[in-house]
Amino acid sequence: MKKILPIFSYIFHPLFTPIQACVFYFLFHNTDFSNSQITPLFWQISIVTIMVPMALYYLLRFTGKVDSIMIANLEQRKIPLVFQSFLIILILRKIIPLELYPELHFFFLGALFSILFTLGLLYAKFKASLHMLAISALTVFVFGLNIHLQIGSVYLVPFLLVMNGFVATSRLIMKAHTPNEIIIGVLIGSIPQIAFLFLWL
Repeated sequence: MKKILPIFSYIFHPLFTPIQACVFYFLFHNTDFSNSQITPLFWQISIVTIMVPMALYYLLRFTGKVDSIMIANLEQRKIPLVFQSFLIILILRKIIPLELYPELHFFFLGALFSILFTLGLLYAKFKASLHMLAISALTVFVFGLNIHLQIGSVYLVPFLLVMNGFVATSRLIMKAHTPNEIIIGVLIGSIPQIAFLFLWL
């Protein structure tokens, strides 16, 4: 089991959460958008949230600023999080406008607040779990979509809750975080999403 659980840390790596949120969003809105609308957006989100951060990671790795893809060191997290904040602002302004994708727009806005809170904690010498931040935010978002669109997908939210447990356990087994860091990650990820639910539900 100890060899299997770390896989969940890679499947639900924070880099992949934005595109996973987009997948759920368009699955639930499958009749509201055409492929000609969805495909370019997926490419844009993939480039901005996966490819560009990966390029930054390799640059930081080459220059010795980070030592692993998980970026466990507290100080090493600051540059990627600042960079990610600007990327999300770019997404909000240019790719996911409020008038076209309201639920998804508020998801990314909540993610921006979560990252800023996490960045603030880094300067206070506390490292929250980015993995738990990401998957808890995704879970709240999918839960909100279920209610808002009255999908009635009874298995999806419980599945994501189970995945929260697997990811948390994997982070503990890998000794990447303490229980407190896991809990704070969940709170920072979920609270902004819950707050913004009241604006689009």
